[in-house]
Amino acid sequence: MLGLARAGGSQELLRWVSGRADGWAGLVGRDGTVLHGVARDPDAASAGSAALAAEGAKELTALGARSLAFDKGPQAALLFALDGPSGVAAPVFGVVGRRPLPDGLPALVADAALPLAMCWAAETVERKRRRVDLAESRGREAVLHLLMTGQLSIAHQVAGALKPSLPDPVRVCVVECPGDSRDEVARICADLSGGRSWIIRCPVYARHLILIAPAGPEPADGQLGPEVASVVADCVVGISEDVPLPDTATAYRQAFHALAVARGLPGRHARFGSAPEPALVVGAEGARWADALLAPLLSYLPRRSQDPGSQELAATLASWLAFSSHATGQLKIHRNTLAARLRLIGELLDLDLNRVADQAALDLALCIRATPTLPRPGRPAGGTTAPALSLDEILRIPAVRSWAAQQLRPLGVPGAAGAADPHTTLRTWLACEAQLGAAAAALEISVPGMRKRLTRLETVLQRSLLRSPSARYDLWLAFRALDIAEDVTEDR
Repeated sequence: MLGLARAGGSQELLRWVSGRADGWAGLVGRDGTVLHGVARDPDAASAGSAALAAEGAKELTALGARSLAFDKGPQAALLFALDGPSGVAAPVFGVVGRRPLPDGLPALVADAALPLAMCWAAETVERKRRRVDLAESRGREAVLHLLMTGQLSIAHQVAGALKPSLPDPVRVCVVECPGDSRDEVARICADLSGGRSWIIRCPVYARHLILIAPAGPEPADGQLGPEVASVVADCVVGISEDVPLPDTATAYRQAFHALAVARGLPGRHARFGSAPEPALVVGAEGARWADALLAPLLSYLPRRSQDPGSQELAATLASWLAFSSHATGQLKIHRNTLAARLRLIGELLDLDLNRVADQAALDLALCIRATPTLPRPGRPAGGTTAPALSLDEILRIPAVRSWAAQQLRPLGVPGAAGAADPHTTLRTWLACEAQLGAAAAALEISVPGMRKRLTRLETVLQRSLLRSPSARYDLWLAFRALDIAEDVTEDR
């Protein structure tokens, strides 16, 4: 019995006892609730056996007895009150079989009560531990979501209860764990960081850990990512730049892009290359454009109190732009709910969310809105406000053109690579709404061939293309900005 308890726990021990009794064995709460029930013989697994055990458990509790045996019709029941930790009501161990019961069964059931009580106590502790771990994990997910949506004050309040306090500035690492080892890698990361980093199990990618670590000077505080990659075999780490805590969402995207580069490096870790975000170069006019584009969404008032409001819709849009259909995992909503919200958002903004062009515009506008340090234009002297510029006019701003040229510089001169020209590959992919099949058909290559081209370009650009968050929005904006600049030059 002890061997069964160690190997299979209470379930295996109950199964063995039910076989010896040629009937039903289980654990029943003091109120008659059947917690577990096992019967080797399907004929013995009737509802009547469980009901008889429940009736006996309630009678045993009412009598205040330790054991009880009684017959009812063709069946007989044996019940033993298990011992539990102090202050905890342990269940009743019940066995039901056909009369007459096998010889020696009462003694066998009495002997099995002790190891069964030990199994039940250990399993109860384990269930409570898992609930605590799940609650803490969900709490950390909530803090990450608050940081990603710019709700810093609430994030600090929740983080204060979980510990450690949120650092500022921060460095974000995205760790891709091998196989099913995420929990073990999380423990290793906690040890390596000395408990100073926030470790979150990514709600979108089952093999990813997100580390929000204090930023610090190299090399003393900057080696967490490389250390994790060196300690854990087959682990890959992407590392962001050091950013203020309000820019955690930007740092996450940087770390995710660095992860795409790290997969192809021998050291299995990479740090995001220095490159400005488009939201930082658009200036005050860009901020006014973003406010005008998002105004119908941000001013939306739901008709019913249970419907999502403007802030929830904006968070849904940001999550979907970052993670596509995987946003359901981050938002904890059904895919039909996500689809309904996206339809509403598209109607409010009068945009086609299936087009990369509209997605890129919305992603830029949301990034601008999430950048509080960006200057906002003041009200003119006459009290009237000039119309906001269009996106094309924003992309004509010299700083934006410089940003675009910097983004595409790693691709080299257009047409220099012949048939596999990266400019042509990316333009075709974006024109086909980032769909591999349509882009492969347009280029007259196979889908695996298209995927290989984009995988190579991830290393060239040091950005993720095939997995979200993808750099496709920045690339569309960069190509559009340079196209507009060329059109202006030709007109002159």
